[in-house]
Amino acid sequence: MSILNQKTLNQVITFEGVTLHKGKNAKVKILPSPPNSGIVFKRTDLKSNNLINATFQNVSDAKLCTTISNEYGVSVSTIEHLMAALYGKGVDNALIEVDQNEIPIKDGSSKFFVEAINKVGLKSSDAPIKIIKILKKIELNDNEKTISIEPSSTSLQIDFEIKFNNPKIGTQRNIINVYESNLEDIYTSRTFCLYEDIEKLKKMDFARGGSLDNAIVVKDKKILNEGGLRNEKEFVNHKILDCIGDLFLSGHKIIGKIQCSQGGHKLTNELLKKVFSDIHNFSIFELKEKNLPHTIINKTALKSIA
Repeated sequence: MSILNQKTLNQVITFEGVTLHKGKNAKVKILPSPPNSGIVFKRTDLKSNNLINATFQNVSDAKLCTTISNEYGVSVSTIEHLMAALYGKGVDNALIEVDQNEIPIKDGSSKFFVEAINKVGLKSSDAPIKIIKILKKIELNDNEKTISIEPSSTSLQIDFEIKFNNPKIGTQRNIINVYESNLEDIYTSRTFCLYEDIEKLKKMDFARGGSLDNAIVVKDKKILNEGGLRNEKEFVNHKILDCIGDLFLSGHKIIGKIQCSQGGHKLTNELLKKVFSDIHNFSIFELKEKNLPHTIINKTALKSIA
């Protein structure tokens, strides 16, 4: 199977589970889709105006999760972990049906979604994938939070740092290459929160479905979850997971280098908006070559379409 052709699922994936923020049970069906359809969410509990394209322009809220909405105000939230799994596994096109306004949280990571995709496999098309190549460095600052993206020759590198005023979390940093690194630790890293923030989140109508089954809870120097952490950088690795999912809202694979300190959903979305606000910041290419030896892209494989 050529990595240069657009792919979709080989079979339908179905699952259900509790949603993190609203605490409701949601049923989901992920269906194969034709080339160039992208990732589309469909609210099956609604009879009309129920399709939402998974694009950065449709992000309507980025507080504690990523929410996308269509022009009719129909929304679906907490899409980032599923989007990260689709991006990392190379699913270019899929229709995601859900009967609630939020995707189930499962264990708080992308582990379930990745395993489900691996189980059904992918189906390749004859349509070439498209690549977004960053041409200029773009930076954003929000007080102590920073994010930037700059040109890279062949990869998508994410350099992420977090700083928490908690002795267990503290400062963590990790650097990964989305197309070349082993992403197992990224996929399996769970969302997390501080114990003292739980009641505050619930008063804000968040985390009503949260539990030790779907989130790491940190109290002072202690991890309250049985078994502790899954990997030594699980906190920052989960932030990288979120970043990957939010980047897929660009619609295509990105070639560039991202550096982020203390960012999150909102800052990543603002970065995408700034990148695509000026056609001089990026180019979009179709990949025509049949085989690539080591990386996802090389100079002989590019045919400019923008």
